[in-house]
Amino acid sequence: MADQEKPLLIKRYASRRLYNTETSDYVTLEDIAGFIRSGREVQIVDLKTGDDLTRQYLLQIIAEHESRGENVLPVQVLNDLVRSYMVPGGGMMPQFLQRSFEMLRENQSKMVENMNAMNPMAKMPGFEAMQAQQEAFLKAMTGGMAGNWASGPTSEKEEAEAEDDLDEIKKQLSQLQDKLNKMK
Repeated sequence: MADQEKPLLIKRYASRRLYNTETSDYVTLEDIAGFIRSGREVQIVDLKTGDDLTRQYLLQIIAEHESRGENVLPVQVLNDLVRSYMVPGGGMMPQFLQRSFEMLRENQSKMVENMNAMNPMAKMPGFEAMQAQQEAFLKAMTGGMAGNWASGPTSEKEEAEAEDDLDEIKKQLSQLQDKLNKMK
């Protein structure tokens, strides 16, 4: 669990290849995007100089998604970002964006909690299984992060995990249906 809390260290070699220090293998930008979508923080450093290249590579991931037509950022937001770079010191845009995303994450969690607390179905037998099924479904559909802007699994491993999650959802749905049939 402690490994999940610290950033995944990726080293960039002189050949510009990216090396995952945890799994001892080379990774692509898509692999790194997958780590991030699954909730993992990453840190990318130059092996020779020790320079932190994380920001550069995260921007490259966004640019590649944008160039493929996966419009993550509206043009007006991009214009505002460019304008913020024209302000001496970068203006307040970085702090504003960081706080906005923090608030978004907090509000998503609170919304889910409130929906569960106010839901009269919460007292219904089998509700917890149905809730677990819903969470597994959302995780499978969003790559582990509610509100994810990604288009789904990007690697064979993620596809296999999504299929396993879907099989688990089907199993839980079947069990819930059996319980409901017994209640009748």
